[in-house]
Amino acid sequence: MTAEKTLKFGGIEVFTTNIQSKIQAERIVQILESSFPKLKIIFDLCETELPYPCGHTILRVEDNEINSEIIISIIKQSGFMCDILEDKVCK
Repeated sequence: MTAEKTLKFGGIEVFTTNIQSKIQAERIVQILESSFPKLKIIFDLCETELPYPCGHTILRVEDNEINSEIIISIIKQSGFMCDILEDKVCK
């Protein structure tokens, strides 16, 4: 993947994760904020019992420059699943 495809300029990127608790979310926010101090980060914790990716937590990241590849890598290195949000049909 090239840098042009991983960087998003001036906007919002939405990710899905399998983070289940507020404590886990707060830990990930601390890690992301230390790496990217200008990011605005919002978690919407999972409210369904479905397995990932249909049951997921929404992580919304807002900044002038967002490197999705690095954010996904940080979350995965922390032991969680993470992908860019896509339209999915879940049953």
